[in-house]
Amino acid sequence: MGDGLFNRIDDARDDLIALTQELIRIPTLNPPGENYAAICDLLDSRLSRSGFETTWIRAEGAPGDSDRYPRWNLVARHEGTLPGPCVHFNSHTDVVEIGHGWTRDPFGGAVEDDRIYGRGACDMKGGLAASIIAAEAFIAHHPDYAGSIEISGTADEESGGYGGVAYLAEQGWFAPERVQHVIIPEPLNKDRICLGHRGGWWAEIETKGEIAHGSMPFLGDCAVRHMGAVLHAFEETLYSAMASRWTDMPVVPEGARQSTMNINSIHGGQPEQPSDYTGLPAHCVPDSCRIVIDRRFLMEEPIDAVRQEVIDLLDDLKARRANFNYEIREINRVIPSMTDKSAPIVTTVHDAIRDVLGQDPTYVASPGSYDQKHIDRIGKLKNCIAYGPGVLELAHKPDEWIGITDMLDSAKVMGRALETLLLP
Repeated sequence: MGDGLFNRIDDARDDLIALTQELIRIPTLNPPGENYAAICDLLDSRLSRSGFETTWIRAEGAPGDSDRYPRWNLVARHEGTLPGPCVHFNSHTDVVEIGHGWTRDPFGGAVEDDRIYGRGACDMKGGLAASIIAAEAFIAHHPDYAGSIEISGTADEESGGYGGVAYLAEQGWFAPERVQHVIIPEPLNKDRICLGHRGGWWAEIETKGEIAHGSMPFLGDCAVRHMGAVLHAFEETLYSAMASRWTDMPVVPEGARQSTMNINSIHGGQPEQPSDYTGLPAHCVPDSCRIVIDRRFLMEEPIDAVRQEVIDLLDDLKARRANFNYEIREINRVIPSMTDKSAPIVTTVHDAIRDVLGQDPTYVASPGSYDQKHIDRIGKLKNCIAYGPGVLELAHKPDEWIGITDMLDSAKVMGRALETLLLP
């Protein structure tokens, strides 16, 4: 294996930039799940020209799927000339909301120096483009390879992946007998191999009250005040307990090696009125207040203990606080995933990074979950990692960008991994 493959990838620099820009310029915002068909059409056209057989899969019945916002996914497969394993590159096509603070067009794909800017540039359309360039260069340089290469563009990773990889895994697309190696080009930095991720438990807590006239709050029972007691108990008890727990998982950044919880949202009292409403609020004591919590937990923490810790706190408040009443509803749970360092895809990408970058990679775990959870738990395929270009801390931020040189280097690592796995 010489440098011919690397030269092909370097020669594709302009194509890589243009492809990344094309992907960014399709605003696949999730929620609600816009333009999934449009981005699948782009990928279909591109990969069909490169000799891939493409299949469209709609995740009918999955959360979020509707006729207005269908959950479209694309799987493209290229067969070698000899029998061998299948290497699958999986990228999600959805992006999060734009948010505030941008100084560039979020869907413009502007190129400045060595960077391409746009929502999803880093997370993870740059990684998707790099995997396509790597696969195309490998096929052109080694047309008689053994095995097969798959590239998928899947929906809804930003909202749990149930309309994307989870659905595909349920349908057998990631069964170990048809796919043997999976690389997810999430932005974990080009010199790091991500072995897995922490767990997540999401729940909605509602405190109950009694409506009354706002001028006579003593005749009612304020649900927002009850929720204030919940938040105070979190601050006094739960956050300090979580801060004392640290994991042996190589989670980055350092702060995510402990247990964490985010208050995702809070809603209490009257519904928020439309922006064109010019009236005043009614004078009412709120009889309901709801929060959504996003609890990230460690491999060392059993999921049932994570849940019970919150319930015990709420039950303690109920015993001590007059008229305190609550309901809790689990929204989602994700068990931590970790691929063993000795797995074939890990050792192969390790050696590829050393060949391309001249250094041994760092092993990390992600602070948040990604679609490895479904490949692991539903697909029963353990030989999966996240590896791709991009700085993790840029994900979901304003002026998100991806480095062009980083994409080229990552494409070379992916190409070298294909040479190791698929050349007879």
